[in-house]
Amino acid sequence: MEGGQAEVDGALARALRRSHDIGPGEVAGLIVETGRELGLSGVRIMLADVQQRRLVPLTGGAALDIDGSLAGLAYRTKRVQRESGGDRGRWIPMVDGIERLGVLYAAPDGTGDPGEAEERGEALATLGTLLVVSKSTHDDGLVTAVRSRPMSHQAELVWAFLPPRTIGSRRVTSSAVLEPAYDIGGDAFDHSFDGDVLQLAVLDAMGHDLASGGASAIALAACRAARRDGSGAAGGTAVSGGTDVSGGTDVSAVAALAGMALSIEEALTRWIPDRLLTGVLARLDTVTGQLAWLNCGHPPPLLIRDGRIVPRALERAAQLPLGLGAYGQGREPAAYTVRLQPGDRVLVHTDGVTEARSPDGETFGEQQLTDIVVRSMAAGEAAPEALRRLVLSLLDHQAHELRDDATILLTDWHPPH
Repeated sequence: MEGGQAEVDGALARALRRSHDIGPGEVAGLIVETGRELGLSGVRIMLADVQQRRLVPLTGGAALDIDGSLAGLAYRTKRVQRESGGDRGRWIPMVDGIERLGVLYAAPDGTGDPGEAEERGEALATLGTLLVVSKSTHDDGLVTAVRSRPMSHQAELVWAFLPPRTIGSRRVTSSAVLEPAYDIGGDAFDHSFDGDVLQLAVLDAMGHDLASGGASAIALAACRAARRDGSGAAGGTAVSGGTDVSGGTDVSAVAALAGMALSIEEALTRWIPDRLLTGVLARLDTVTGQLAWLNCGHPPPLLIRDGRIVPRALERAAQLPLGLGAYGQGREPAAYTVRLQPGDRVLVHTDGVTEARSPDGETFGEQQLTDIVVRSMAAGEAAPEALRRLVLSLLDHQAHELRDDATILLTDWHPPH
């Protein structure tokens, strides 16, 4: 056993050393070769396409449907799936943190032990995931492999600014989807950690052109700059009536959100004047469950508790959109706080979701939006899979021709206690 582990460690170490100077398009070949060293045959790498409908191969072969294949089941559930019959192969999820990238197929070489091969396959899948993530920043082949058609200029701009669709920790999961993936107009999302605090943003710039994508990109950059250089916390102060008494007062969180909003306002009015942007900015303390948020002209966030929507839980007085010049010189958007309960989920969406119309004119609506999420998560599906199913339902509702951007961000607070 110890000799076998040394063999695995040696093969992985050699692959890591070689990965430093491999050229474009060589990731798949390195993984297949390392698989042979590990006693694995038939190694294949399948990555999820941009819209999470298909698994596309990096190592040759046909694409597979995520909702109709064993490989897709491994992707959806993030669990190893075993082929039946004479095929002893395994479909192994490729996961970066908790972000799903695709799956890796591997089978024992010759008479190898299937259990041992599965362990080696999982190690190989981890290596493959790390290489795909690191190389895709400068390897267009990896980027275009998961696309089925060209992207518009504004879509390229926005996707370049977006974080991974899913991030999380043992206390919280945050997942987002955005459509139309190849022709985004002005929607964008952001989520990141600052210690125990989860930072969230959903933005919707007016219009559906390159300037809209530019406005969203500038807003994301301004928001991040305010967070990271500390000016967000220093730039704002709590306004009268800006804190929900039932949730307690978190002055620093309220001030930080106001500072971020002011930073976005200044950037928009300076660089893209007359371009309006609505948005929700939020901060969740993942230890205490304290949620602080502000809403500038955006649909109110939804609170899902015990499998149902808590009516108007996060609705507050309407605030003006950003970019109007309404904020600054002592004028700030109001921010609020509330205490979440363990298991609560906060859903933020743009109006392109609820206002999406079917060919016969029926709107998708808030009720259908939440019903799909609640049913999916009640069935045991994690937030990323619930949102994937939701956006597929939305596309089907509008016959795959969205006339407005649709962005959804779902935050699930699940503290261990």
